[in-house]
Amino acid sequence: MIVIGIDPGVARTGYGVLRKGSRYPVPLDYGCIETAADRSQPERLLEIYERVSALFDEYEPAWVVLEKLFFSKNVTTAMRVSEARGILLLAAEQRKIPIAEYTPNQIKQAVTGSGRADKHQVQEMMRRLLRLREVPQPDDTADGLAVALCHINMVR
Repeated sequence: MIVIGIDPGVARTGYGVLRKGSRYPVPLDYGCIETAADRSQPERLLEIYERVSALFDEYEPAWVVLEKLFFSKNVTTAMRVSEARGILLLAAEQRKIPIAEYTPNQIKQAVTGSGRADKHQVQEMMRRLLRLREVPQPDDTADGLAVALCHINMVR
């Protein structure tokens, strides 16, 4: 089973592609889709759509897993991230890939044991749990991996 975890954003969309192994999840790919701030919002969304569509087509995941949106103050940022989430959901739905969503606290709890873990703790746990040589950078990348690992842990 291949799972693609995504930490949605407009400036940076982190992703992690994991295969459920017999003992441990195996990282197949991970990174961050970064869009240029000098481009329009529609251009940035199109770039994210095209890049994530290519990932879906290459890996043919059994699941696409997104971090649920949580914002309490900046409505403008929340709206932009919501637009990015919308195109991610569209790309998955077009391919009939099942979608799961988890809150940031659920993800942190599943991968670190604490729903209050900070970004550095999540990054270090991804390095350890996935046996990576280095801490995944930027933190959006680690978050994408964590979302995928959370789902693998939940469906065991």
